[in-house]
Amino acid sequence: MTEQLYYQDSYIKKFEAVVLSCTPRGKKFEAVLDRTAFFPEGGGQEADTGVLCIDDREIKVFDVQEIEGEIIHYIEEMILPGKTVTGVLDFQERFSKMQQHTGEHILSGIVHSRFGYENVGFHLGKEEVTMDYDGPLTAEELRSIEYEANKVVMEDREIKAYFPKEEELERISYRSKKELKGKVRIVEIQDCDLCACCAPHVRTTGNVGLIKITNAIHYKGGMRLWIACGMRALEDYNKKEDSVIRISNMLSARQQEVADAVNRLTEEIQQTKIKAAKMQEKLIQIYLESGKAVLKDHPNTNLLLFQKELDPVAMRNFVNEGMELTKGVCGVFVGDEKKGFRYVLGSHGEIIEIGKKLNKAFQGKGGGKPPMIQGSLIGEEIKIREFLEKIKN
Repeated sequence: MTEQLYYQDSYIKKFEAVVLSCTPRGKKFEAVLDRTAFFPEGGGQEADTGVLCIDDREIKVFDVQEIEGEIIHYIEEMILPGKTVTGVLDFQERFSKMQQHTGEHILSGIVHSRFGYENVGFHLGKEEVTMDYDGPLTAEELRSIEYEANKVVMEDREIKAYFPKEEELERISYRSKKELKGKVRIVEIQDCDLCACCAPHVRTTGNVGLIKITNAIHYKGGMRLWIACGMRALEDYNKKEDSVIRISNMLSARQQEVADAVNRLTEEIQQTKIKAAKMQEKLIQIYLESGKAVLKDHPNTNLLLFQKELDPVAMRNFVNEGMELTKGVCGVFVGDEKKGFRYVLGSHGEIIEIGKKLNKAFQGKGGGKPPMIQGSLIGEEIKIREFLEKIKN
């Protein structure tokens, strides 16, 4: 079996090893070494990456998997068995993963001790870390958990990882996300957590850095949390700070007051929408009144309105009222000839067939139920008017 150096020292960045085998698999190669510091994917954590150096070449290690007890390094070039290589980890990536994973243990240990909930799901990827608990947590409880977790970090507590003997394991009350068989590795965070885990961790809680819960939702009767630890937490803060600064500048508000400024702006927008709706209602009434004069003597005339802007409610209101004035087609088209029109059409006649023919003639799509349909199309106003006049007749 490959000697697992990451269990001896999770801070190993470089090591030497002998290639035991290297097998081609399509465009990649599967290499087995006599020893490795590359952690294979497992425990919810993605595999380490890096390079194998040999004869002035750097061969990329882009994945590592443990398959039937063998640790397989997926590499881009062939290496002859028996050759000695120097493995170099992408340690910045590894250290970040150790920060995230240990941060998850601290949070899960606190949640378990305070609420009795189990961590029933965990994923540590390059972009985000999620964990699932089998019970609900309030916003106030989450804030309290986060505060306690960061106190554990600041106290720089010792972290131990070990394989207890079978008789010792039976006496240990530890957390585990699944039923385990064979040798069990325990990760112990002093006075905080005791959990079965196969992944590398930092040496002390102080190495985790800031622990921040970035999001939380109710999920399958429990909670799903997103977290960021260490440098990832700093990156998350920087991104959010950039957003707050931009919003602050746009609203001419202090950074601490952007939420209040957005609320005021939202209220102003809502009031503007109400005013605009009232103005649009007046506008369609003017068109309807002007249409009445024509329809009085020519009741079969189509009643069509073309506008650059009109909200959907006003469009439907116009057609609802207009259908009662004409025996032809009542319709409203919003947009322009270059980008196309959204439309609502109504008639007490064969409106579905009219819609199908209109869409076919003007690259349109849409549908509905009698007496009203809606959709979109592209065409010139004069040609749309002429087409609907011919259909009607």
